[in-house]
Amino acid sequence: MRRGGWWFWLLALLGFARRERRDEEPRERIVGPGLPAPRAELATIVLLALTAACAIAFIVFYGVGASTQVLGASLAGAFAFLAAALILVGKRVVVTEELAEEYPGEHPEDETAVAQILEESGSRMTRKRLLGTAAGVAAGSIGVALAAPAVSLGPLFDSGPLYETPWRRGRRLVDEHGKSILASDIESGAFYTAYPQGASRKDLGAPLVVIRLDPATLELPSGREGWAPEGILAFSKICTHAGCAIALYRHPLFDPSEPRPALVCPCHYSTFDPARGAEVIFGPAGRPLPQLPLMIGTDGALRAAGNYSGAVGPAWSKVRSHPPRSV
Repeated sequence: MRRGGWWFWLLALLGFARRERRDEEPRERIVGPGLPAPRAELATIVLLALTAACAIAFIVFYGVGASTQVLGASLAGAFAFLAAALILVGKRVVVTEELAEEYPGEHPEDETAVAQILEESGSRMTRKRLLGTAAGVAAGSIGVALAAPAVSLGPLFDSGPLYETPWRRGRRLVDEHGKSILASDIESGAFYTAYPQGASRKDLGAPLVVIRLDPATLELPSGREGWAPEGILAFSKICTHAGCAIALYRHPLFDPSEPRPALVCPCHYSTFDPARGAEVIFGPAGRPLPQLPLMIGTDGALRAAGNYSGAVGPAWSKVRSHPPRSV
């Protein structure tokens, strides 16, 4: 049986933060007392402090959107310093001994002996409380660092921001240079990307795909009869499967097996029929692309006539069923 495993000494280190148990009568030691090693204790505390510092740095870097390399380096540093601290604890800080004996069976009465071993293994420590505090801070910092990326999954308590979009009635459609898009600019067979004027392009609901179809071929869902003036349609550019960008427009120039134009996500090849409100005709997407109603201003510029027909972005198992709202 070996009493030198890292897990054994980690438990011992955390346990030594408590006040030593004092019995009324002296008892025979199981583990030898060992000589104090204050330098090793101090080095362990420094390593644990560096562990916490790297873990906290990871949280900060993650919050400000640092590169993957920086995030990896900070998290790797935390684990490296923690490993060094545990090695030092096992080698120099606690009393280590090896006993060669047969593996025993279950003996409930040995629990007291195990507790005594943990307590006596740290008899050479002179900074038990400080070591325990440093170990707790390091462990807590790493735990928070590992949990931090979960915040990226969405709002913790209020999911309302997931349904907010920058589109509202009257907002102009502009190109990547901020120039207004005119209805006359949209040609049949072409594919355009548009953004809301005066709003952040980084918003999930901001980017649009804009195309023109023959009005006679449109079979939009009920209630959307006036959403495509002159056959111009606008849909969210965010695929409803995994949030990728709709980047392909399949517009056959010869007699194909699929007679209608379609919007395509190149990542997993979800395919949408714009003439029918971007309903899914192929691929893993579970629902149509949200459509934005359009109108043409007196100056010929394309404007939003309202908000999307549905929530923008992925909807695994159709969990996002609330309507969008303008901000």
